[in-house]
Amino acid sequence: MRPWIRQLSSGLAVLVGFVAGVALLMFFVANRQAPERQEAAVSATPVRTVAVQPLDFRLEARGHGVARPAETWQAVANVAGRVVERHPELESGTLLPKGTLLVALDPSRYELAIVEAEAELSSLDGELSQLEAEEKNTDRLLALEQQALALTEQELSRIERLAASGSVSTSRRDEQRRSAVGQRRAVASLENTLALMPARREVLQARRERAEVRLTQARKDLTDTRFEAPYDLRLSDVDIELHQFVGSGQRLFQAESLAAAEVEAHIPIGMMRRLLGAILPEKPFGQGLDDLNERLDFSAVDADLLLVGAEGVGWSGELIRVASGLDPATRTVRAVVRVDQPYRDAGPPNRPPLQRDMYIRVRLSAWSRAPRLAIPAGAVHQGEAWLVGDDQRLERRAVSVAFEQGDLAVISAGLAPGERVVVDDLSTVIAGMAVAGQRDRNLEAQIAGQALGEEHEEAQP
Repeated sequence: MRPWIRQLSSGLAVLVGFVAGVALLMFFVANRQAPERQEAAVSATPVRTVAVQPLDFRLEARGHGVARPAETWQAVANVAGRVVERHPELESGTLLPKGTLLVALDPSRYELAIVEAEAELSSLDGELSQLEAEEKNTDRLLALEQQALALTEQELSRIERLAASGSVSTSRRDEQRRSAVGQRRAVASLENTLALMPARREVLQARRERAEVRLTQARKDLTDTRFEAPYDLRLSDVDIELHQFVGSGQRLFQAESLAAAEVEAHIPIGMMRRLLGAILPEKPFGQGLDDLNERLDFSAVDADLLLVGAEGVGWSGELIRVASGLDPATRTVRAVVRVDQPYRDAGPPNRPPLQRDMYIRVRLSAWSRAPRLAIPAGAVHQGEAWLVGDDQRLERRAVSVAFEQGDLAVISAGLAPGERVVVDDLSTVIAGMAVAGQRDRNLEAQIAGQALGEEHEEAQP
């Protein structure tokens, strides 16, 4: 077969195949069926929500501090002497009741000083009595001498008249004059003696007062030889032994009162300002200290103390004052909390008494003036919260947090009562996405409890 006939046959075969393919394609297109359209249902993400509602709120201020006794007795010797008596249980840590004799010094020298001062007082009292008798006697003698002087003066006048008429000699007149002068001298002497009596009495009175001072000092020194417990106490440091000689001003021991203990808690200034703002009236301060003291009434503040490191060990106290100035190291407020009778219900080791140097966590609380809007602090993300709208879609909302307290964030702006806030931490959050909000009433109850100052465990998802 010729080559051109062979090429023509191949071309015809390709053309027939192409036409057959086009015809088949047109057949399928003409008989095709439209695809079935199905709309996929949108899946809503389940989320937990809480309803925003005004809550009665207890403002809290928390801090830590070290316990100390409210009153400490540093026993220092006011007089010198040898220790002649020492309580057999005078050791650190011993509890002793009020009135117990702890230490006694040798009282002999002070007893002798009392006897000497009393003897001097008796002597001076005798001298004063003698002076009073002398004064009375001198008064009587002066009266007699004044009468004698009057008679002598009368006789002298008569003699002078007789001498002038020549009836009496000059020598008789001179003798009478000498007698009158002597009588005048006797009267003047007694008058001088009486004039000196007040000065002598003042000298004796001054000597007597000095003797009384010495007697009082001797009696006080004698009292200072005995050291009795002024209240129920616990001994701390003891530096004295029996038969030891102690000098004036020497330290003997230290004791702590069992009546009360104090904790100076260091509290952040922001917390303390909120707490004080809740208890102080809103009117401006007056001009006097009386008005200031009246306003600083801490009776509305509750104080709870917990021993750090010992779960369940705590006490109730009262805020009694705020120390002057801030702590220079931490710039915190120093609030002093007092606990009365810290040894009353003590039962070591499970319930120890509040003692010196215990590290204490302090919580102060007071009612807020008005209800507050509070949500879990974890529901606020960089100043924003996610809400579930009525159409079950997410909404982003900017909120203002006044402060955080525990696990709660107190909202000052951005939320309204009744709105639903998302409390779950979602992995994917898109504004407008469909959600299925589930109200967590248990969490709402926990939020309300925390707002009232109750301790709750964190809510479980």
